[in-house]
Amino acid sequence: MKLKTLFAPTDMTQGAPWKSILIFTIPMLLGNIAQQLYSTVDSIVVGKYIGDNALSAVGSSMPILNMLLVLFIGISAGVTIMVSQYFGAKNREALSVTIGNGITVTLIACVLLVLAATPFIRPILEILNTPTDPVVASVSDYTILDACADYLTISLVGIAGMAFYNILSGIIRGLGDSTSTLIFLLVATAVNIVLDIVFVAVLNMGVSGVAYATVIAQITSSILCLIKLAKMGVHFDFRPKYLKPVGYYVKTIIRLGLPSGLTQMIFSSAMIVVQSLTNQFGAQFIAANVVIMRVDGFAMMPNFSFGTALTTYAGQNVGAGLYDRVTKGAKQGTLMAVGVSTSITLLILLFGKFLMGVFTDTAELVDMSYKLMLILAVGYIAVAVTQSLSGIMRGAGDTMTPMWISLITTVAIRVPVAYGISFLTSSEELPFGIPQCIQISLLCSWVIGAILTVIFYARGKWKTKAIK
Repeated sequence: MKLKTLFAPTDMTQGAPWKSILIFTIPMLLGNIAQQLYSTVDSIVVGKYIGDNALSAVGSSMPILNMLLVLFIGISAGVTIMVSQYFGAKNREALSVTIGNGITVTLIACVLLVLAATPFIRPILEILNTPTDPVVASVSDYTILDACADYLTISLVGIAGMAFYNILSGIIRGLGDSTSTLIFLLVATAVNIVLDIVFVAVLNMGVSGVAYATVIAQITSSILCLIKLAKMGVHFDFRPKYLKPVGYYVKTIIRLGLPSGLTQMIFSSAMIVVQSLTNQFGAQFIAANVVIMRVDGFAMMPNFSFGTALTTYAGQNVGAGLYDRVTKGAKQGTLMAVGVSTSITLLILLFGKFLMGVFTDTAELVDMSYKLMLILAVGYIAVAVTQSLSGIMRGAGDTMTPMWISLITTVAIRVPVAYGISFLTSSEELPFGIPQCIQISLLCSWVIGAILTVIFYARGKWKTKAIK
């Protein structure tokens, strides 16, 4: 009976707030760690079996791939907020239409994205000064640029798996079930690891093999989510008629999701602009940034997990009209997130070099990665505050405020600081300045973002944004 309850939707409008948030967060945290293993295993396999330049190729493609996903992040965010609020309000019909329309909008977005974006992948990589160093020294005519283009093309054509996992898992989490998505991710991660090794180490498919492995794993997880959703008919109706677009619901999904999608687009755009500067520092610095991003991904997981948990928590309680409970949960959830993030920061400081050594055998690369990572370490605590309170605001229906904060911290702070430090520290020996400008700019944006988020959360406008 307890096992069945573990996989059932959770009503977060009852019980101690911190306990509801923690119980929901733990499976999600494990699931996010499993999802992060996708890219981490890709990097380890590429770095160990192909080389550091192949690692640079995978890393250089990440900002562009993240940009391509903004549509689905926005759709997923909008649907998750609506699902959690309608679930909290016990509105079965609205919940059913929301879920069906969310799936339809995702399908349309997938088709449009593949048709529109595929022809522009290589030109964009060339504009960003992606290096043309050989991926493998013995094969001079296959460059980092070529490998990036192949990786992105395969990922884009197979983007439906990733898109539907985002939307379906978001729906399941909006209903209060974070355990099922954890199980599905663990299965998909196992598939990804096995296929990575087979495609790269055994079949010598190179960077393309890593992309194929990830696409197949994502499709696996999305199919499992769809099967789970079909079995949750106690709380909503999962019928073909609800797939027909309904104007109000589609508009509300877009209204709530667009700011989240734009937030991610702004962030990804900043990453692309900064990636262009990063590329100027050479293949080894690019590889160091890839290593940092992989460790950074794990360090950020608790922050994102608490943020998503608090979105669902706020959504359900706002739907039920329990605003005092939302405020109490915000305080307790943020304190838990800060505590976990502080512990992770200490672990990075103590064991950072060992973590970097997992990705590469090049001692110089390990040392460079560790020193750059130290600049970012304290910033994770600031991100814990930002993600937690932004999660509360989004769950309540205020998705605009986090978007504006992201706009300020990335466009007005991160990019100018990175290029400003680069310009001010440039010399004959360092024509593009100190490479640490990338990490310093990111740290500045994190800290200022946390300060702004606390200020706007305290103002309380989010309390007026619930779906009517």
